Amino acid sequence: MTDNRLTARGLTLAYEDRTVVDDLDLEVPHGKVTVIVGPNACGKSTLLRALGRLLRPRRGAVLLDGTELSRLPTKRIAQAIGLLPQTPVPPEGITVADLVSRGRQPHQKWWQQWSEGDERAVGEAMERTGTAELADRPVDELSGGQRQRVWIAMALAQDTDLLLLDEPTTYLDIAHQVEVLDLVRQLNDDRGRTVVAVLHDLNQAARYADHLIAMRGGRIVAQGAPGDIVTAELVREVFGLASVVVPDPVTGDPLVVPGAPRRSGDGGGATAASAGHIR
Repeated sequence: MTDNRLTARGLTLAYEDRTVVDDLDLEVPHGKVTVIVGPNACGKSTLLRALGRLLRPRRGAVLLDGTELSRLPTKRIAQAIGLLPQTPVPPEGITVADLVSRGRQPHQKWWQQWSEGDERAVGEAMERTGTAELADRPVDELSGGQRQRVWIAMALAQDTDLLLLDEPTTYLDIAHQVEVLDLVRQLNDDRGRTVVAVLHDLNQAARYADHLIAMRGGRIVAQGAPGDIVTAELVREVFGLASVVVPDPVTGDPLVVPGAPRRSGDGGGATAASAGHIR
């Protein structure tokens, strides 16, 4: 096994005549939690789709263990890479248990459609995501937060070494956001599972990522450990936001504090630079 199972070389991604990602090289650190951040329309979700072979590159390639995804059978990829897209749509009327069970399809054989191992994987995924009590409920009757946890349970039931999550905290309140991200962290800590997630919240990304990738305009601006790359200068370059970066009082990770808003008649107002030491 290579140090980095999932890589991209000279990757260019486009929708019709609009190029979104151009000539990008990437190595996803094996056994780590990688989080991709950046402003809207910077290419982060497009990149994640390409890593999961939902989008064919215009040029370049995504490789799994050194082999282009385009050359691998779909079942082989499904056994290695689990992907939760941004806005999945469930089949009409499907129950929670049935949807989570679909995560086991890549592991089943034509002569053995269901096994005790499948049962254990589904049960564990539902317990971990707090969806076991929803097993008999139709998915389309659930709240947004409940539905998101069910989709995450299905991805966990797939039991892959690589897990790609596109904004997994969408529709969740802050308590459930933390629960989901704690779960992602635990999956990595307990099993060494490689996770790549797209997140909007830079502070959450800095708190949970081992490896952070900051994107803007279809290119990688910076990547590395959050403590090494998250600075006020990076926040300004990527998000166009004045800020102060201080240590998180709980974890010690970088914490981004936006600069004070300018108020009329205040002589210019407080600025990020005057609010504290900028890293």
